[in-house]
Order: sequence, then C-alpha cells, then structure tokens
Amino acid sequence: MPIRAKRSVSFPPAVARRIEEEAARDGKTFSGWLTEAAERQLKLDAGRRALADWERENGPLTAEERAEARGKIDAAFGRSARRGRRSA
Repeated sequence: MPIRAKRSVSFPPAVARRIEEEAARDGKTFSGWLTEAAERQLKLDAGRRALADWERENGPLTAEERAEARGKIDAAFGRSARRGRRSA
C-alpha cells in the first residue's frame, strides 16, 4: 500500500455531503476523491502559471490563438464547443 500523509481537514457540512455523494457515485473513498480533485487542481494551477510565464516572455495570446487552443482541448476531451466561458 502506498505511503500516505495524514491530514485533518474541515469542511462546511454541505460541502462534505457533496464530496461523499460524488465519491460514492464514482466508487471512490472520500480521501480518494479529494486526492483526485487536488491533483486536478494542481495540474490546472501549473498550466496557468506556465501560460502566464509564456505570455510574459512572448506577449499575450491572440483571440484566434486562444480559440484554436480551446478547440484542441475540447477535441482532446471529446467535448463539443463549450458555451458560457469566462473570458481569460
């Protein structure tokens, strides 16, 4: 069994219930669901930092470049074009 670092965390009751529900729906433990959520967030944060670094060195992406990137991401994840995106 992998080594784990134990932590004590607190959540508002409604958030804890939603995590329990989602974990059960996904066939995961509460801790397993949180681990996956944290890993996903860490990857997103790293990607945002990398993009910000790139833009600092090369200038901001154009609207066309952003649209092309969104299309590639949607295709990679098998999604149709998303609606209601927040502007970056």
